[in-house]
Amino acid sequence: MKTLLFTLFTLLSLVLNSFAQDFQGMAVYESKTSTADFQSNFAGNREITPEMQKMFEERMKRMFEKKFILTFDRNSSIYKEEEKLETPGQGGGGMRMMGSMMGGGGTHYKNVKEKYYAVDKEFFGKEFLVKDSLPVLDWKLGTETKQIGNYLCFKATAVRPVSQSDFRNFRRRAEGDKKDTKETEQAEAPKTESKTTNFMDGWEMPKEIEITAWYAPDIPINQGPENYWGLPGLILEVSDGKTVILCSKLVLNTKEKKEIKAPKNGKVVTQQEYDKIVMEKTKEMREMNQGQGGRSFRFGG
Repeated sequence: MKTLLFTLFTLLSLVLNSFAQDFQGMAVYESKTSTADFQSNFAGNREITPEMQKMFEERMKRMFEKKFILTFDRNSSIYKEEEKLETPGQGGGGMRMMGSMMGGGGTHYKNVKEKYYAVDKEFFGKEFLVKDSLPVLDWKLGTETKQIGNYLCFKATAVRPVSQSDFRNFRRRAEGDKKDTKETEQAEAPKTESKTTNFMDGWEMPKEIEITAWYAPDIPINQGPENYWGLPGLILEVSDGKTVILCSKLVLNTKEKKEIKAPKNGKVVTQQEYDKIVMEKTKEMREMNQGQGGRSFRFGG
């Protein structure tokens, strides 16, 4: 009898362990980034017609309002932008590049067991594979709660460094800072007769931002959107600077299993190396634009 009970217990343990390893879920996240700062740059500009203004607004909406699908198991996940059919003449490499700089594009893989992530990026026609250690945030767990869908979520906050290749967090400098920067540039730069302006003038990237996350303890998965993880439950909402990412659909124990594997294509670089490439190219574009006396910043096309 003892032998039979031991055998049944062993079989039950194997079944439960197999189920745990086979667990998989899917979450849909909607990401929205405030465009107030960007739109204010065009306000009152006589060179921009109503038609141009409408075009800018439509393109900004496509870049700043995105839908992502997170496929996850207990150890790893893939976070990927939902594929869309581009209108002829409205897509192209420029839009894909800008989309990448605004948090979209590519396959974002993270492994919370081995604590690393990999994401493929396209920048100026070149493929990069950013591989690095997962950022470890010093989460402060709070007692405040709110309901998201069918789940009671708890609040957690943290402060994280800003990736210099993520342009979603660009912000306008304070008036005093702009004045000081302009005076410094005028003192250092050689005198010329022509005066040019650039979209990037008067803008800055913060060094760090405060994060607010809402996680569901009823879903004991150490996962979340983008590079967010490390909480005792699936992260269903994140307020990240000017961006809010909210889960709008969740399916646990999905019947149709998908392979969760890291992307492999592209030149392998660290996050710091990729940020440096983007910033150097952005600086080069800015200098070229100033040399041509340009006033506009292209959103792609």
